[in-house]
Amino acid sequence: MNEMREIRQEFLTGERALFQGEFLRIYDTIFDAGESPLKESHDIELYGSMFKWKYPLWYGRNIVAKNCTWFEMARAGVWYTDHILVEDCAIEAPKNFRRCHDLTIRNVSFPAAAETLWSCEDVTLDKVMAKGDYFAMNCSRMEVTGLTLYGNYSFDGAKDVVVRDSKLLSKDAFWNSENVTVYDSFISGEYLGWNAKNLTLVNCTVESLQGMCYIENLVMKNCKLINTTLAFEYSTVDADIVSTIDSVLNPSGGTIRADFIKELIVEKDKVDPEKTKIICRKADEA
Repeated sequence: MNEMREIRQEFLTGERALFQGEFLRIYDTIFDAGESPLKESHDIELYGSMFKWKYPLWYGRNIVAKNCTWFEMARAGVWYTDHILVEDCAIEAPKNFRRCHDLTIRNVSFPAAAETLWSCEDVTLDKVMAKGDYFAMNCSRMEVTGLTLYGNYSFDGAKDVVVRDSKLLSKDAFWNSENVTVYDSFISGEYLGWNAKNLTLVNCTVESLQGMCYIENLVMKNCKLINTTLAFEYSTVDADIVSTIDSVLNPSGGTIRADFIKELIVEKDKVDPEKTKIICRKADEA
């Protein structure tokens, strides 16, 4: 077994400062001006360290980063890196985490998360806060718990995703996604889930203009739809809604159960009304 070499409280500058570093345990060290300081490195542990310039961790493997900081100019920070744990960190820089495999991010904030977490596989997110558009595009095999997201177009093209106990303020969330299940979460944003396949929402509260449209196999269990209009257009649906729905437009088929639907629009020249069963539990109270 290789012995870990320690680096403590260094101030490192210049391009590729620790290029192809291996078996390093790095404490309280600053990586300042100079691109790619840890490019092609492996078996690296970072504690209380700071990245202040671009591309710090590319083409790496077996990386641990705890209590570290990526400042704004540490852009495109972790790309093409496998087997990485990032915990208790602040990541100010955008465009982080691309094409990584076996990635765990725990108790991390991303205040500028534009174009972050793209095309990654086998991802665990736990207690993450992110603000920025196009979060988690084209990722696959994700386990997400306690995510608070402020940003549009999230999870576009994502596959095999489970989300729990999260809050997503996100227009166009889960577009083009496949095999996504969301539990016990709040989602607010227009056009939720368009062009998705196998989208399941369980115990969720949703607010969405024209939400859940153009979906193949939408399942909703014990969900609330608040201020949600023109829902389910051209979607195949099995929905159990424990609230009133403001309006439903041209579902393609399936069953919709709700307390009440204020406006049901079914245009016979566009969909076959016989293919969708509508059940309003409180229809007699209207």
